[in-house]
Amino acid sequence: MAAARPTGSASGALCRQLLLTLTILTFACDACKTVTLHVPSKLDAGKFIGRVDLKECFKSANLIHSSDPDFQILEDGSVYTTNAILLSSAKRSFTLLLSNTETQEEKKILVLLEQQTKVLRKRRSQEKVLIRAKRRWAPIPCSVSENSLGPFPLFLQQIQSDTAQNYTIYYSISGPGVDKEPLNLFYVERDTGNLFCTRPVDREKYPSFELVAFATTQDGYTPEYPLTLLIRIEDENDNFPIFTETTYIFNVSENCRVGTTVGQVCATDKDEADTLHTRLKYSIIEQFPASPTLFSMHPTTGVITTSSSQLDRELIDKYQLKIKVQDMDGQYFGLQTTAACIINIEDVNDNLPTFTRSSYVTSVEENRIDVEILRVAVEDKDLINTSNWRANYTILKGNENGNFKIVTDPKTNEGVLSVVKPLNYEEKQEVTLQISVVNEAPYSSSSRSTVNMVTVTVNVQNQDEGPECSPAVQIVRIKENVPVSTKVSGYKAHDPETSSSSGISYKKLSDPEGWVTVDENSGSITTFRRLDREAKTVRNGIYNITILASDKDGRTCTGTLGIKLEDVNDNSPFIPQQTVIICKTVVSSAEIVAVDPDEPIHGPPFDFSLDGVSDSEVFRMWRLTKINDTATRLSYLNDPPFGRYTVPVRVADRLDQSHVTQLNVILCDCVTPSDCNIESAPNIASGGLILGKWAILAILLGIALLFCILFTLVCGATGAAKKPKVFPDDLAQQNLIVSNTEAPGDDKMYSTNGFTTHTAGGSTQGICSTLGPGVKNGGQETIEMVKGGQTIESCQEAGHHHTLEVCKGGGQHTLDSCRGGQVEVDNCRYPYSEWYTYTQPRLGERIQQCNQDNSHMHAQDYVRTYNYEGKGSAAGSVGCCSERQEEDGLEFLDHLEPKFRTLAETCMKR
Repeated sequence: MAAARPTGSASGALCRQLLLTLTILTFACDACKTVTLHVPSKLDAGKFIGRVDLKECFKSANLIHSSDPDFQILEDGSVYTTNAILLSSAKRSFTLLLSNTETQEEKKILVLLEQQTKVLRKRRSQEKVLIRAKRRWAPIPCSVSENSLGPFPLFLQQIQSDTAQNYTIYYSISGPGVDKEPLNLFYVERDTGNLFCTRPVDREKYPSFELVAFATTQDGYTPEYPLTLLIRIEDENDNFPIFTETTYIFNVSENCRVGTTVGQVCATDKDEADTLHTRLKYSIIEQFPASPTLFSMHPTTGVITTSSSQLDRELIDKYQLKIKVQDMDGQYFGLQTTAACIINIEDVNDNLPTFTRSSYVTSVEENRIDVEILRVAVEDKDLINTSNWRANYTILKGNENGNFKIVTDPKTNEGVLSVVKPLNYEEKQEVTLQISVVNEAPYSSSSRSTVNMVTVTVNVQNQDEGPECSPAVQIVRIKENVPVSTKVSGYKAHDPETSSSSGISYKKLSDPEGWVTVDENSGSITTFRRLDREAKTVRNGIYNITILASDKDGRTCTGTLGIKLEDVNDNSPFIPQQTVIICKTVVSSAEIVAVDPDEPIHGPPFDFSLDGVSDSEVFRMWRLTKINDTATRLSYLNDPPFGRYTVPVRVADRLDQSHVTQLNVILCDCVTPSDCNIESAPNIASGGLILGKWAILAILLGIALLFCILFTLVCGATGAAKKPKVFPDDLAQQNLIVSNTEAPGDDKMYSTNGFTTHTAGGSTQGICSTLGPGVKNGGQETIEMVKGGQTIESCQEAGHHHTLEVCKGGGQHTLDSCRGGQVEVDNCRYPYSEWYTYTQPRLGERIQQCNQDNSHMHAQDYVRTYNYEGKGSAAGSVGCCSERQEEDGLEFLDHLEPKFRTLAETCMKR
């Protein structure tokens, strides 16, 4: 008893704690105020419908839960739909449970959903109206039941106007159903304003009518504005729901999981939307085959899903369903329609191919290829002619040498085994093959698949064969320097039956160089020409010939005999690059590389040396420095000039077999060898200068030119000593006159036609040479040709410009020789005064006669004397002395220029 007392005390304390907790929960679980949200009758999934103030109800809540799974509440109080909802009644409610897990407090919020309705708010006047306003007639709500049974005409309502108290009012209406289609459906009594309907109306065709009512007096006065009257046609469930297709066809894979979507059906209803008349329910009425039930349909969406995973195409490949849709939310009195649904079961690779037999035995003759020896068959329950049915065969064992091949016959799905590489009876009389088979498509079952295999035994049949060339390539060794007619062993073929070479004859099919002959009976070869290991047809030291072996029955085989030529030191090393360019301004040496066609045992290291006498010019100008076993460096000494040099270089191999190469070395003024002009480089042999043909030709031409100049000087001096320098007799015929110059003349050169050149003191002088002491330095005298206005000017001498001119005392007189005559001039050694005294009387007489007509009158362009004004003029010479008045006939002066240029050049040299 004493021990039980503490237990009773503990139980009492526990009860008191539970009562206290229940009391706290009772007081804490208070309900907050109800929240009303106005929503449309149709809500889509995930749509925001309102927000609830959670903090106002329970600020410390950390757990929020909704009693309706169609709604979701977030932490900020936002309420969203989780599924599509259609409010069947005007109101719907659910509860939000708020709780605090730490304090065990809970509170509830009742959320009431109401359909939205249009509320017409009355406008409240801010000011107090003191007088009564005139009442206006207003639209009166009006509706007509669809397909109403009457009696007709059916009274709808009465239209009244307040103005009827003062006037006699006539009522009228217009619009669709009155004077528009459908005509005469409605009418109004003129005096009373009673509105009537004359016949039943189809809502699906005319859901509503908008009429215009008029109130007028007897005299046509309209005291009221036209009244718009809306007549709504109330829907009646008079349309059956209709499937979009009469027969639906869907496909689904066999062995699919439960809940796999097969397809979706859809139906439409012409009745008014968002009413029970168009709220549809889908269902499956019948399934064929009936058992087991494998499909289900969602009543609202019409989605068909699998309800079992036992779909097996190999058992049943097609199911037919009879489906129904019914309005009025599927209630028994709703209108319904049925349709057919065909579900085809698609094949998957859930059946492995299996061989019809466990083993096969076949045979084939040896040496046969591309021959079919066996067909193996398999069975597969999957759909025929698909990747789930087609087989792939593989040879797992026994085909290590690649003698067999197996392929699939696309029509029968059999495996066709054939020989692709000949079999040899002497090597193997029986071959055992192990063949496996799988489908093209991977196996779909989750369980581990086992590969089906079969054993095939192939017996090889013996056959009388011809000679066998084995191995196909045989090698014999011959030194390349053996004498002609040397005989060595050749190619050997044998009979595979006896393994003997007797009775086999040989024939040479290919011998590129024609070096050997083949013995017909033994197959041995005899050298017919000298062998050369460095020939182009020798590859890696082996020369190949093709041999044909045949037996007495004419059966043949072909083999290759490789003659391995053993190298001897029969080639000297040489330098392949025989022209070397050294850009002297950049480098002082060049690298030289030698090669030896022999094998390395007879090749490098090479010994490079200059060939010739040790004290020759080559050793004084050039030096060789070894770089490696096959290269040396050639450098010049004593700074030789640019040009071509010939340097003999001897190269010897390790067995001291050598060869001298004459190197053509070019010392060029260049930066890179490609910049060097090889053609212009002079030839220098053995360190000396070598003159080319063009250099010799240039020297000869220079010598000839010197002789020509000397001969010309001698002839000119002789002519000057024999003949005095005078003006020619026909000087007047050359149209040469002296006139003043109004502007500084241009320096021009003209032909010396009509003038005689004389020599004095052993030097050649023209008419423009030094005139003697009578001519003052810096003076200007001019001899002009009238025709063309051209001037002969003297040359420059000792920095002064002298011109032949007839002038005196600052005036200027004219020399006219247009009419002929002879004016003689000394060889320019006479003083100016003597020459003037000599020419003036004679020229004066000619001037008087110049250009006179028959009456001895001067011509209009008679040359007159003008004073020198001291400043040049832009105008040319004035007047012209000519026997002809025409301005033509002077073209010959244009062709005198080359000779005058020669004269001017001569004067410039003097």
